[in-house]
Amino acid sequence: MAVVPKKNEMPTQAPEVRAHNFEEVATGYPVEIAVAEANRCLNCPKKPCVNGCPVNINIPGFITKIKEQDFEGAYQIISMDSSLPAVCGRVCPQETQCESLCTLGVKFEPVGIGRLERFVADYHNANCKDAPVKPESNGHKVAIVGSGPSGLTCAGDLAKLGYDVTVYEAFHVAGGVLVYGIPEFRLPKSIVAKEIETLKALGVKVETNVVIGKTLTIDELIDEMGFEAVFVGSGAGLPNFMNIPGESLKGVYSANEFLTRTNLMKAYRDNTTTPIMKGGKVAVVGGGNVAMDAARTALRLGAEHVYIVYRRSLEELPARKEEVEHAMEEGIDFKLLNNPVEVLGYNNPEDPRDPKNGFVTGIRCIQMELGEPDAKGRRRPVAIPGSEFEMDVDTVVIAIGTSPNPLIKSTTEGLEVNKYGGIIVNEDGLTSRTGVYAGGDAVTGAATVITAMGAGKTAAKAIDEYIKNK
Repeated sequence: MAVVPKKNEMPTQAPEVRAHNFEEVATGYPVEIAVAEANRCLNCPKKPCVNGCPVNINIPGFITKIKEQDFEGAYQIISMDSSLPAVCGRVCPQETQCESLCTLGVKFEPVGIGRLERFVADYHNANCKDAPVKPESNGHKVAIVGSGPSGLTCAGDLAKLGYDVTVYEAFHVAGGVLVYGIPEFRLPKSIVAKEIETLKALGVKVETNVVIGKTLTIDELIDEMGFEAVFVGSGAGLPNFMNIPGESLKGVYSANEFLTRTNLMKAYRDNTTTPIMKGGKVAVVGGGNVAMDAARTALRLGAEHVYIVYRRSLEELPARKEEVEHAMEEGIDFKLLNNPVEVLGYNNPEDPRDPKNGFVTGIRCIQMELGEPDAKGRRRPVAIPGSEFEMDVDTVVIAIGTSPNPLIKSTTEGLEVNKYGGIIVNEDGLTSRTGVYAGGDAVTGAATVITAMGAGKTAAKAIDEYIKNK
């Protein structure tokens, strides 16, 4: 059978329609297209795609099941290694991981592995009503701090081994960055809720509104509550700012706050009580996936014009290619090779009670050019003297990254961190404290969902060995 050189296209809402709603952009493969895409897989003996997956899913195995139209069998293969298949199929950067090593991709487009994973998970969620069987208890207790992707993965892997697992989440809803950071139009919250319900069926308990470091401490979990090990997956919730004049003006948000108000606190609803700036002109500073999410969210909230302001060129944008393309299709205006140097605001010293006082009126930027490569190999942006200009905007969203939550380290004795605030761990996720493990963004700083999941999986295996040998 002749090789089909291109991936089957993912059906999506039309750009002019989706730019005005929060419904999922990609609508998913129907059965016939999923089978056709699966048939592109060469099922090569060395399985290089598996090596590109941080959780080592048996990719050829589940794709073979799709070819046979055994979709539930495909799901069971995926779920052996992944606790969040419906999430990963949507937000995992497959193009730089499993798909980048696909043998077919040497000459043609790689197999759409992520699209197939999503199809399988969605098929299971729509058609399988049986709850997973709760494993027999092994009599041991483990606490998980944070219900993001690393925490949920660690919890799921340990629950399957019979551990009594309790997840502590600071927010009122479980899911971590999956619910507060990623917009509804990329990852519906019903999908996250379904994945968490599956973990609960395995016996995982979830306690919300518990801030570890305030409500409880790690010492209390171990010394007073009987947990034999703790996994810290508290994420990177501390937003970074540019430290330029005007960042304290009304109308300046961190992307973390802007997305949390929208996604978790439902500011996009007409009857919301959550305040957020809507309409006008919006500048989003940054070029990663979070910047794309913030820009596309602002557009859906009713902005008349949205800019992405990024100091490098299109080739250096760190966001996923698919997200950049979707943003461009929706009309986001990319102001590349530009960097803000000041946020401008309205000030009327003659009338301090003027309600417009302190609000954003624009940003002053400077044009950039690319110089020599930096430590990561990307060409360093250099400001062009005398090239400053002003942009008329009403809202500014700073999306230049986040740092690990500092609360855990400040309340836990003997927990070593690096200069960026990340918890220091060994190759198994073990921290400087016996029985305390960590992974995900709390260790690395902001990274991908699947990388965090891989860290949770590694830690779960190490925790199991630690408790068995204790």
